[in-house]
Amino acid sequence: MKSSSVDAAILDVLNAHAPGHLTAAQVYEQIQPRLPAVNPSTVYRALERLAKKGHISVSDIGSGAAVYEAFSDPPHHHLVCQQCGRVETLSHQQVEGLFSGIAGQYSYKIVTNHLILFGICPACQKSEEGTKP
Repeated sequence: MKSSSVDAAILDVLNAHAPGHLTAAQVYEQIQPRLPAVNPSTVYRALERLAKKGHISVSDIGSGAAVYEAFSDPPHHHLVCQQCGRVETLSHQQVEGLFSGIAGQYSYKIVTNHLILFGICPACQKSEEGTKP
């Protein structure tokens, strides 16, 4: 099977789920009906290749498995609750001041296009307050 057809199928699946995140297993499940001859290892290799080429991002959002997502323009970022796993999408405008400040202070050119911040969402904070003695 041509890698280009697998790559195209993966990009189609990730774009269809944007701005969501899918594990490699979920990507495989989505493309398997379209490309029945594809196997999971081919999907894993294609995901790695697409990430290295900068076509998709791979992240650890605390779910125990790497998740993949199509790049968006403009880029977006995430705020993840460490307790319930809730994911909020942040616009690039919300964090570009942070990037600019860091770049200026350290004289770095910021090249990342995907930032993930971890915290505790309001609902989990509220339930924590209810369990305090």
